[in-house]
Amino acid sequence: MCRCDTGMHTSEGKIVKLQRSGYLAAGIALTAALALSACGSDNESPKGGSDASAAAGNCVAGSLTAQGSSAQKNAMDEWIKTYQEQCKDAKIDYQGTASGAGIQAFIAGTADFAGSDSALKEEEQPQADAKCPGGAALNLPMVVGPIAVAYNVEGVDGLQLDAPTLAKIFDSKITKWNDPAIAAQNAGAKLPDEAITAVHRSDESGTTDNFTKYLSKAAEGDWTYDHAKAWKAKGGTGAAKSDGVATAVKSTKGAISYVELSFAENNDLQMAKIKNGAGEYTELTGASAGKGIEGAKIEGTGNDLKLSIDYNAKTPGAYPIVLTTYEIVCSKGSAKAASLKAFFTYTASTGGQSALNDLGYAPLPETIRGKVETAVASIS
Repeated sequence: MCRCDTGMHTSEGKIVKLQRSGYLAAGIALTAALALSACGSDNESPKGGSDASAAAGNCVAGSLTAQGSSAQKNAMDEWIKTYQEQCKDAKIDYQGTASGAGIQAFIAGTADFAGSDSALKEEEQPQADAKCPGGAALNLPMVVGPIAVAYNVEGVDGLQLDAPTLAKIFDSKITKWNDPAIAAQNAGAKLPDEAITAVHRSDESGTTDNFTKYLSKAAEGDWTYDHAKAWKAKGGTGAAKSDGVATAVKSTKGAISYVELSFAENNDLQMAKIKNGAGEYTELTGASAGKGIEGAKIEGTGNDLKLSIDYNAKTPGAYPIVLTTYEIVCSKGSAKAASLKAFFTYTASTGGQSALNDLGYAPLPETIRGKVETAVASIS
């Protein structure tokens, strides 16, 4: 499904909104690439916002109830607002209860779809499939949410950290900000002789799963735990949901944590530069996040689009800590199939994806977005 009009109009109607931390340049490059890929040399644009026109073309009356990932809550809020403005008879309620809770609600039949920062686990898949008469539950990557390493250390700007140091900080092996391992990566910085408060998610979270997956791959010699939605390392302090983590960092001197970029930006938190597989300390921007996800490989079969991210990729300029939020949805048999298909046709479109540029997310790479769009089209 090529929406040449929506893709091209984005370059005129949405880019002017991009402002934060390099997102203007990143949004222009990403949007231009999507437009050229989808539409060739067609330069005609419709009137009105591209994200709105994409929504208006896919209206189905009815209601949807969903919950799950708090990482994608800001994205969902934007999509739902636009979709409901254009589709007056559609009502969608999404609650950011955390990935684990969302999957359990889907399995229990109390959610029409779930948002999860990790694909269904091997033991969860058959339980989710059982809720889809005549079909299976699909894992559809929909939101690219870079994970920021946010910190609160007065007088220290542009903090640089590598994966082994992060692993030791979050496992309580490095406990002071002026530790030699941190100082060695931050020449000239005035690091205080101050205790580190490492904040982690207290609820089961796909963000935790992705962050610990990064540590287990990029610092496997220092991170001895398997990745999981529940926090396993010792020490530190817990906070519930993404907004709770962001608030804890902002209010606690000497704190550090992992949280989605949109929450870090909304709370004006400092963000560390992270060393990637190419040996570069990389600032988190739209462009660097896009490079971090573009090498992801699809592990699922057919329209099930589970992704595998290479956290050690040597891509120049790539920010290495990225997650993809999946929408867990029935491929067939859902009583709400028409409404689900309509809403996700919008969110997977170039207009829907580019609507997230100024919210702390990065659009899906076109190679993945096109597959998501095809999978959505198969929902029945």
